[in-house]
Amino acid sequence: MVSIHLILFLAFGAVAAAGAINLLVQRHPINAALSLIAVMAALAGEYMLLGAEFVAAVQVIVYAGAIMVLFVFVIMLLNAGAETRRGRSLTSQLLGIPALVAFLALIGFFVQRGFSNAGLVKFGNFTGGSAQSVGFALFTDYLLPFEVTSVLILVAIIGAIVLARKEMD
Repeated sequence: MVSIHLILFLAFGAVAAAGAINLLVQRHPINAALSLIAVMAALAGEYMLLGAEFVAAVQVIVYAGAIMVLFVFVIMLLNAGAETRRGRSLTSQLLGIPALVAFLALIGFFVQRGFSNAGLVKFGNFTGGSAQSVGFALFTDYLLPFEVTSVLILVAIIGAIVLARKEMD
């Protein structure tokens, strides 16, 4: 008998995969950003099912909220329009799908071989998602990457403002 947790896990996974594919095929940057928000929300649902409620809340608040607002702000600041369509070569059309299938099969083989004795996921048994454990890891082991990321985001915002200002003058 299939449990409701497994059904929800697969449903959230399907939404995340569909959102990621939609992100790649969108021509307008705002629509792509909205697809990324759907992926982030589906990942938050996955975290909830695994028992990491704090990580799920952080996923929604920080990534689907703040970071995506920043992305949309920068996209609108740069006044990015829809991409122009270019013709595709016959070689890429004939080799693209078989190469993708072969790549996914190769990844599946290595994942199956590397994690064959890992066992099944036990829903709700994850204990590392508390605010205390995330905060401790963030400000001890991952302090440098956290600060480098914040500086990188700041530089990207300043660069977007400079680029938008040059177009106005």
